Amino acid sequence: MQQRRVGETGLRVSRLGLGTMTWGRDTDEHEARDQLVAFTEAGGTLLDTAAGYGNGASEELVGRLLGDVVPRDDVVLATKAGISARRGGREYNTSRGHLLATLDASLRRLGTDRVDLWQVHIWSDETPLEETLAALDTAVSSGRAAYVGVSNYSGWQTAQAATWQRAVPGRTPLASTQVEYSLLNRAVEHEVLPAATALGLGVLPWSPLGRGVLTGKYRSGTPSDSRAASAHFAGFVEAYLDERSAGVVEAVARAADGLGWSPLEVALVWVRDRPGVTAPIVGARTAAQLRGALGVEELALPDEIVHALDDVSAD
Repeated sequence: MQQRRVGETGLRVSRLGLGTMTWGRDTDEHEARDQLVAFTEAGGTLLDTAAGYGNGASEELVGRLLGDVVPRDDVVLATKAGISARRGGREYNTSRGHLLATLDASLRRLGTDRVDLWQVHIWSDETPLEETLAALDTAVSSGRAAYVGVSNYSGWQTAQAATWQRAVPGRTPLASTQVEYSLLNRAVEHEVLPAATALGLGVLPWSPLGRGVLTGKYRSGTPSDSRAASAHFAGFVEAYLDERSAGVVEAVARAADGLGWSPLEVALVWVRDRPGVTAPIVGARTAAQLRGALGVEELALPDEIVHALDDVSAD
C-alpha cells in the first residue's frame, strides 16, 4: 500500500487507515485479529483508536493484539482524548489535566510508552484553547506522543489552533485533523480542507463510506446485521437514509456498474484521492468487509466519473 506524508511532517502512513471504534464492543478479539492481519498484510500501517471508543475497550483490545499480530513499531498508532462516557452519557473535557490523565490511561491500555499520533477528539468551549494545546506540547516534550493533531474541529477552530502552535518557537505544530468526509458529507471542503492545506495539516477522513450507506446495503431496506439495525448506531446511520443521500447512492451504484467495481470501491477511492486527503479511516464489521476496502489499492477513478460524482453530491 502506498505511503503518504501526514501534512508537512515527516510522519508517513498508509493511504488507508484502520478504524477500531467498535473493537471490544461489537467486534470481538477473534474478528479484530483477523482484521488487523488483513490490514497489515496489505501494507496498512495507520491504526486509529480513541480513549472514548467503548470507554477504553478498543484500546485494550488493540493493546492485546500489538506485539502478537504485528510488531508495535510496524504500525503508526493513533489515539484520541477528550470524549468519555460518564453517568450514562457523553462527557467532553479538553482541560490539560484531563487530557494528560487520559493519555496516561491510554498508554497503559495500549501497552506502550508512546503513541505516534495523539489527537484532541473534540472542540470544547469549556476550556481555553491555549490550555488544551498546552497538553499537546507536554505530550510531545515528555515523549508520550511523537505527533499531535485535532479532530472534529471546524475551519476557524482548525486555523486558530494551528496558528497558535506556529506562533511561538518551541510549540508542537499540529500534524493532522480528523474529520467526517464522504460523498454524503462534503461540508469540510468549504473551510476545513482549505485551512488544513494552508497550515500544513494532513486530513484523515472518518466515515468515508457515509456511515456505511455508500456501500449500497440500505438501498432496499435495513439488513438485520447492519449498524442501522443496532440500538447504538441506528441514529448515527439514519441521518444518511434520506432522499438526497439515496440519489447519491444510486449515482455511486451506476458508476460501479459501469466500471465493474463495487459501490464501496467507488466511494472510497473518491475520498482517498481528494486534494489534501492523507488517509481515510475505514472501520469494518468483518474482516471480509475490510478486505473489500483494501482491494482499492490499484484502483483510480476516471476523471469523468469523478466530475459526475462531484456534481451529484454537491451541497
